[in-house]
Amino acid sequence: MTDVAGLDAGLRAAEIHPSSIVADGARIGRGVRIGPWCSIGPEVVIEDGVHLIASVIVDGATRIGPGVVCYPFTTIGMAPQDLKYRGEPTRCVVGARTVIRENVTIHRGTATGSGLTQIGDDCLIMANAHVAHDCTLGNGVIIVNNVVMGGHVSIGDHARIMGAAALHQFVRIGRAALVGGVCGVEADVIPYGSVLGNRARLVGLHWIWLKRNGVQSDEMHRLRRAFRALYPRNMDDESTAFSLRLAAVRAEYGGDAKVDEILDFIEAPSRRGLVRVAGGGAGLVETDGV
Repeated sequence: MTDVAGLDAGLRAAEIHPSSIVADGARIGRGVRIGPWCSIGPEVVIEDGVHLIASVIVDGATRIGPGVVCYPFTTIGMAPQDLKYRGEPTRCVVGARTVIRENVTIHRGTATGSGLTQIGDDCLIMANAHVAHDCTLGNGVIIVNNVVMGGHVSIGDHARIMGAAALHQFVRIGRAALVGGVCGVEADVIPYGSVLGNRARLVGLHWIWLKRNGVQSDEMHRLRRAFRALYPRNMDDESTAFSLRLAAVRAEYGGDAKVDEILDFIEAPSRRGLVRVAGGGAGLVETDGV
C-alpha cells in the first residue's frame, strides 16, 4: 500500500497471528498488527499501523484508516440491520487514529440510504456502542459506553454522546454538542447545544467545551446573548414566534461564525425537527449541562 502522511515510512511488515483468517483479496498495510482470532473479509482495506487486538471481525467493503485501534469483540462493516437490505454493495469507512473499544458494532450502509457508514478521524467509541447503517460521525467525536443509534444519524465534529444515550434514526447532532447520559434523542440538537433528559430537552450550550477550545470571553458573551435571544426564558408571547426570533438573531448577530453555524443548522433540511427546549425556556441553564 502507498505511504500515509504522518506515519513512519519505515514501518515493518504486517504481523498476523496464525489463528486469524485474512481472506484473499484483503489489503493489509505496513506495520499492521492483527492479533488472535480475527477475521478479515476479501474486500477489506486496512491501512498502515492499525492494531486489531484480538477477536475482531472486519467484513464487507470496509476501509480502516491508519493508526486505528480495535479492541476485542468489535465488528466493523457487517451487513446492516435493515429488512430492506438485499446484499447490495455498500461501504464502511473508519478514519485515522480512531479507537474502537470492546463489543462495538459498526454496520455498513444501505442502498436506500447513502450507501456509506463513515467514522471520522480521532474518534473514541467506547464499549458496547452501536453505530448503525448510513450513520456519519465527524472528527474527534466521543461516543460513551452503551450508546445506540438508529440508521442515518449524523454527528458533527467534536460532539460528545454520553453513556446509554439513544439517538433516533435521521437525527442530526451539531458540532461540539453534548448529549447527556441516558437521553432519548428524537430530534436534532443544534451545534454547541447541550441536552438532558428522556426525552432529551435543550438546556443550554456546551459552555465547558467552548471554554476549553479557545473561545474568548467576548465571543462567549456574544454567543450567550444570541442564544438567549433565540431561546428566551419567557416564550409565552405570540410575538416571539421562533421564525421571528430566528430572523432577529440573524439580523443582529449574523457574521459571527458560531452563531451563523447554529442558524444555518436550524434552517437546513431536517427529517426530525429540532429538539424542544426544557420547560418552555425556563429550564435553560448556564452550565455545560453535565
